[in-house]
Amino acid sequence: MNLNRNDHCWCGSNKKYKNCHLHFDEKINSYRLRGHVVPPHNIIKTPEQIEKIKESCAINTAVLDLVAKNIKAGMSTEEINTLVHNFTVSKGAIPAPLNFQGYPKSVCTSLNDEVCHGIPSDDVILEEGDIVNVDVSTIYNGYFSDASRMFKIGNVHPDLDKLVRVAKECLDKGLEAAKPWGFLGDVAEAVQKHAEANGFSVVREFGGHGIGLEFHEAPFVSHVGKKNTGMLLVPGMIFTIEPMINMGKPDIFIDSDDGWTVLTEDGYPSAQWEYTVLVTETGVEVLTY
Repeated sequence: MNLNRNDHCWCGSNKKYKNCHLHFDEKINSYRLRGHVVPPHNIIKTPEQIEKIKESCAINTAVLDLVAKNIKAGMSTEEINTLVHNFTVSKGAIPAPLNFQGYPKSVCTSLNDEVCHGIPSDDVILEEGDIVNVDVSTIYNGYFSDASRMFKIGNVHPDLDKLVRVAKECLDKGLEAAKPWGFLGDVAEAVQKHAEANGFSVVREFGGHGIGLEFHEAPFVSHVGKKNTGMLLVPGMIFTIEPMINMGKPDIFIDSDDGWTVLTEDGYPSAQWEYTVLVTETGVEVLTY
């Protein structure tokens, strides 16, 4: 995009470019000239877009709060799906997973050795000692949000308790490492180091993603990597951090029967937490959790 100093800025502010994002773009270009991967304008959200995305995020968080109040042993994962669907629609929103690339339900429910994308079913009943990830995504007025939480059903084995706790700590470490004018690799290294220090592994094939105007946007957010590598983080970027932490090896496979459910290759359990975050001038803001 070639703008003159007195043109209207690309962000939609109606300010002259020289008084708005000129210096911002010059700073980004200085990183590009040093060989770094930099974000294109189309994944940097405008203030108006950010406010709209936050409205979607508020509904998404409310959905997960509702699940937290109701989830229990003896409940089917289809009951979770019904709860999520009805509440989301009641708020004038749309469950983003429903019919996305053929996905048949309004939420993903992944139990024990299921890593992600588990399909709710009347036949899957939550039992005492299970761990389950509930992954909720919402469209509101055309804007997208996404988050997931782990739930422990009753009393779980201490090893599962540790897995759920460390997975959340990995997310927190990733959040701490995410800073404006840092890099996605900073997030990845923080997650990977904490997981492996606790004897766990990190799934490679799936990760976080840009979000807001679409369900999945650039960049891909890996949770395995090295500091000072990957895309430059700049204010206005919105993406998910969602490490999938395995008790055993990182290897996974997709269930051939349903074409969606991702499981650990060795049958050991997996845990995941996910936030949608906004890069600000001073750090990151959690938008949905």
